[in-house]
Amino acid sequence: MLSMLHTLIDSKLSARFVLRPLVFNKPSGTSRGVLTEKACWYLIVENEHGQSGIGECSPIWGLSPENPDDYEPELQRVVTMINDFPLLFEDGTLDAYPSIKFGLETALLDLSTGGRRTPYPSPLTEGADGIRINGLIWMGSREYMLGQIMDKLKAGNTCLKLKIGAIDWQTEMQILEGIRQQFSSNQLELRVDANGAFSTETAAKKLQQLASLQIHSIEQPIQAGNWEAMAALCKSSRVPIALDEELIGVHGSHREELLDIIHPHYIILKPSLLGGIEACEQWIKLAEERNIGWWVTSMLESNLGLNTIAQWTYTLNNPLPQGLGTGQLFTNNPNSPLYLDGEHLKVDPTAAWDLDVILG
Repeated sequence: MLSMLHTLIDSKLSARFVLRPLVFNKPSGTSRGVLTEKACWYLIVENEHGQSGIGECSPIWGLSPENPDDYEPELQRVVTMINDFPLLFEDGTLDAYPSIKFGLETALLDLSTGGRRTPYPSPLTEGADGIRINGLIWMGSREYMLGQIMDKLKAGNTCLKLKIGAIDWQTEMQILEGIRQQFSSNQLELRVDANGAFSTETAAKKLQQLASLQIHSIEQPIQAGNWEAMAALCKSSRVPIALDEELIGVHGSHREELLDIIHPHYIILKPSLLGGIEACEQWIKLAEERNIGWWVTSMLESNLGLNTIAQWTYTLNNPLPQGLGTGQLFTNNPNSPLYLDGEHLKVDPTAAWDLDVILG
């Protein structure tokens, strides 16, 4: 990471942050309840030439490990120490603030590449290619979820990810069975995300029921922290298991320990939750050494954070559908060159950023 930022080492930098809570177009059901607003700070780093890089610090309280009470003081520490940014990465303090670390990392990446919001130039940013993504189905009533499913299918999605665990299990199974009756696994890939909703006592039985529906994978069937129980599920389940919340707060050699004990089929990489791009690349390296699959997922970032995650993801050449494309959820989202074309996230290189919502 620091090698990519060597051009900034001798620069005279200044930094500031602005609070811009993200307001949902409509209430969205998650494993943390129904959200109407999401905390968001933008970190702006400038050099002596007037160029600026912008990063997004956007935690989800209750899921992200950060404490709301000391979040802004930590941001202020980063601002004060901005000319010593190598130390900020090296001393380990920001491990407890993964979304701030992501925001700092991406602001510096943006600045080091000219402050043009193109830290990873590629055929994606040139408008010549796109990233295949899964269609996300939010938690809610049966009618609400079925309506979303039909909208995603009409839009051309061939991979759907359904949040489960919000309504009763039989209803959720009926929804999944109804989809499978219309679309085979060759026509439509189904992923489900339990967000730890299953108990250790019932998880195996529910996974057995899901297996009959040719489910591609299930994210986090049981609560994080039960490594031995999760390992047993990964060994016995006919539905491949992906770890999500399990990775939160795991650093250094504990990453290898977790993967070696549980040995999941997949891991889910969320840069805002795991401490940035470099941290996710370390997870990828360890996973690939163990023949564990992976994909990248955004975490309800605005278009600014999503833009950097998408550009980085494209460079990884992962053929699986990625969990991106949440940038259309907010009323105060900065306009950007990102757009959805069916099931592909693309960039219009002729479109301009409108950063007024960020910079005021």
